[in-house]
Parts: sequence; C-alpha cells; structure tokens
Amino acid sequence: MDQSESTTGETEAATVALPLVSVVVPVRNEEGNVAPLLAEIVAALESGPAFEVIFVDDGSTDETPTILANLRGTYPQLRQLRHARGGGQSAAIRSGVRFARGTYIATLDGDGQNNPAFIPQMIRLLQEGEGKVGIVQGQRVGRRDTAFKRWQSRQANRIRGAILKDGTRDTGCGLKAFPREVYLALPYFDAIHRFMPALVKREGYAVAHLDVVDRPRGSGVSNYGFWGRLRVGVLDLAGVWWLIKRKRPTPPVVEIGAAPGA
Repeated sequence: MDQSESTTGETEAATVALPLVSVVVPVRNEEGNVAPLLAEIVAALESGPAFEVIFVDDGSTDETPTILANLRGTYPQLRQLRHARGGGQSAAIRSGVRFARGTYIATLDGDGQNNPAFIPQMIRLLQEGEGKVGIVQGQRVGRRDTAFKRWQSRQANRIRGAILKDGTRDTGCGLKAFPREVYLALPYFDAIHRFMPALVKREGYAVAHLDVVDRPRGSGVSNYGFWGRLRVGVLDLAGVWWLIKRKRPTPPVVEIGAAPGA
C-alpha cells in the first residue's frame, strides 16, 4: 500500500469515527447524579448512530469531577470539560457545544429530571425537518416540582409567550435538540437556553415540540435557582424582544469570479 492509500484510509476512518450526536450535560455539584445519568444516556443512544456525551462541570466543589474522571475509563463516549469557576448553565452549555464534534446537539439537565430516552426521537425530528427545523424543544408533562415552582414557571412562560410569540409553553425544559451550526449562529448571552425557540424562529427556522415526562431530581439540591433567574429575567426578556425586532433579512450573497460549482 502506497502513502496516498494509507492517508486516504486514515481520513476515511477519522470521518467514520465522528459522532452524529453530541449530548451536552451541564453539571454543578451533582456527585450523586452523574453516574446513573450517564448510564441512562448511553443505554438510550447505544443502538443508534455514533454519539458522544460531554459533561461540562461548571466549577463543582464536590466529588463531581473525580467521579467523571473515573467514569471515562468505563465509557469511551464520555468527554469531560471543566470550568475553573462557575459561569452558569448557559456558559456550560455553550462550552459543551463549542467542543462538540456532532452535527446535532442534545442537551439535558444534570439532575436526572430529564429522561434521555426522548433524545433519539428528538434527533429523528431534526433529521426529518433537515434545513427547516432549528430546534426540538421538550415540553414537560407531569412535572415533579413543587406547586409553587410550577406556578412560577407557568407565569413566566405565559408572559414570555405573550411578548415573544415563540409558540412554546415550556422553554425551561432542559431537554432540547438542535443542529450545532444553528446554535453557534445565535447571539450569545447569559440565560440564552431559556429563549432558544424565539431566537431560532428569529433566524427563520421552525420550532418542533415534543412532550416529555418529568421526573424527580435524582439527589442533591438545585444549583441554578429560580430567584437568581428572576432577577435578570425581565431584562433578558426585553433584550430578546429587541433582538427580534431589530432582525433584518440577510440578502443572498455570491462570490464574484468563483469557479463554477465551487
């Protein structure tokens, strides 16, 4: 075999090895949840296309990073990222998407409340709507939060929906799937993950929805609290509304003098 054949073979092998799906999981102090959640993700996806699972440790101070490091020896699909200090859920998701190699991204919360079994169906919806659907947004049914927290969420979603008209009743659900290139084209800001349907529509894509069953938190307590979100929620809402109103159609562009078919 000559050098060119060897190089071609290596290139083809590298291409085959690339995952189609990257599952991004932001975690902070979730030492009791990362192992069972990872096992569930792998079980849900192992019979489908190639995938990777990226846990983004957002500055944990418990045993989360050690547990993830040990799990890498058991699960070859696992990749571990770590923020030196906490940057928030949106920052963790963004880091995961930037490092991801998959064409499609699926996200879910690290507390075990989101069931990974819904991810394959979300990916199929993206593939069926290729080029048209920019996000599949999970919408929780049978929510397991307290009555007060459910009431808070309903009010926030009602106000957001009335202003942004994104057609989504539950943007707070962590289960989402979207093409990586669509996400990276969106304007980034803290809490962007709560406004993705509106921002995806702003880019001209359709939003698909999938009802998903909510579960109790696996262990521990919430690390991304409601009151912190509420403090900046009104400002975020105004900012997203402004972005939508300022959007202008992008005119088609061609390169002058380019070779035909280039």
